[in-house]
This record gives sequence, structure tokens and C-alpha cells, in this order.
Amino acid sequence: MDRWQAMRIVVKVAETASFAETARHLHMSPPAVTRAVAGLEAAIGARLFVRTTRSVKLTEAGRRYVEDCRRILADIVEAEAAAAGSYATPSGTLAITASVLFGQMHVLPIVTDYLDAYPTMAARTLFVDRQVNILEEGIDVAVRIGHLPDSGFAAARVGSVRRVICGSPGYFERHGVPTTPTDLKDHRIAISTGAFASPEWRFAGDQRVTIHPTLQSNTNEACISAALAGWGLTRVLHYQIGSALRDGRLQIVLADHEPPPLPIHVLSPEGRQAPAKVRSFVDMAVARLRANRLLN
Repeated sequence: MDRWQAMRIVVKVAETASFAETARHLHMSPPAVTRAVAGLEAAIGARLFVRTTRSVKLTEAGRRYVEDCRRILADIVEAEAAAAGSYATPSGTLAITASVLFGQMHVLPIVTDYLDAYPTMAARTLFVDRQVNILEEGIDVAVRIGHLPDSGFAAARVGSVRRVICGSPGYFERHGVPTTPTDLKDHRIAISTGAFASPEWRFAGDQRVTIHPTLQSNTNEACISAALAGWGLTRVLHYQIGSALRDGRLQIVLADHEPPPLPIHVLSPEGRQAPAKVRSFVDMAVARLRANRLLN
């Protein structure tokens, strides 16, 4: 078996965490998959997987090798596409990730417009409120809110978002408006218990206030609904309440005490070497998000 095919098998085993599932995907027999992995491990002199009766997991060497394999296989596909004259034509399936609300509100409309512009393309979105491992989960483009670690990925800054505290006009009429962060102890507060939530709210000047919420929910949407109903205050990213701010149903308080805004980036692991489907989508997404007045 040639090295290219063996690398394909190893990558698929890493994705499925199953030799049998890999065999089904690649229309091979399970023993052939096992032999291919064993042969590759012998050739490179390193164990790639830890195998038990119940699981298949990558070793540390295996993780690095699979990342390299994905890059090499992508280069092969790109070289073949270039030789066939289709380098400049987007093709295949594009995988995009973003946080749930931001993805639904601001990324999905770009995705659907992109599919209209390139009818032969397909797309897969992964909108989740957790940090997605782009390489392990086969993601082509990610839209990230927050400061980026040094990953080596190509990243374009497209805007920023504020962390704001808001409530309804009716609530403020009944309970007053907080003028300092410490005033929050006198107000009813709803907080999200999502992946990045914290009971300690940070403000400008490194001021910190520990919040004792009356209402906790696993979604930002529920907290926003409570604020809209005049029940209490909540803290969200300002894009999440854009329409409610515009029509006056919600108002921001403590704006002078807000911490610095969080940057928004569009990033892809392949940079300038990315295939046409990635380059064309990134170009469209960067232009659209930078033109979004709510984010800039």
C-alpha cells in the first residue's frame, strides 16, 4: 500500500476513532485498515494510536503526525486541482464554525449567500459555545470572538464586541439605574452558565465584582428574554441585543465601566495555501463582517 493511501487511512481512523468505521468509510476490510496503520507505524518508528477493546485514541506523536498528514493530503488535492485547471474554482464542502448566537445571526447569512454565489458548493456549519479544535474537527474557517492564542493560523480582524450590562426601561423605572459596578448587588441579575461564563465580572481599571445571580440559565437567550420582560439585568455581548437596543426595548448601563472590547477574527489553518473554496469564503466573510456597523 502506498504511503499516500496509508496516510488517508490514519487520518480517517483519527476522525472516526474506529478501525471498523474507517473500513466502512473507505470501502476496505477492517484487517486491511489494521495492516495499513501497523505498517505505517513500523515505517516511521512511532506508535500512532493507543488501542483497547473499547477505544482508539491518538498518541501525542500520532496527533502531530495526523496534523501533518492533513496538510500534506490537502496539498495533494490542491496540486491535482491546479493541474486540472480548477484551482480558481471553489468546489467541495466548506466547514465553518462560530459561537451559537453569532453564527446564527451573522455567519449563517454569509454562508447562504456564498452558496448562492457558488451553486456547486456545499457547506457544513458547527455553531457551538466551546472552543473547537479546527484541525481535529475538520474545520476550514472559524469565526472567533476573543483574543487569539499564537496558533500559526491565518487570521483577519473584522470587528469587535462589547461586554454590556442591560435591562429594560420598565425595570429601571421600578428599581433605579446602577451607576457603579458595586451597585449591582442591589439588583436582580440573570446569568448564563455557558462554557465561558463566570460569576466574577471584570470592569475597566481591573475592577472585579462577584455576582450573586437570582436566575441562572444555560443559554444567553433565556437571560436576554428575562431582561426584555423587565425581570432584571443581564450581561451579554452587545451584538446579541442589537435589535432590542435599536428599538429601545433594552438599555445599556455602566457603559463607562466596560472592559476593553473583544476582537473578532476570521481564521483558517491554511492561509495563502488554502484551496479556492476557503479563500473565496474568507474574502466574502471578511468584507461582510467589516461592513457590519454593529461590529465596527
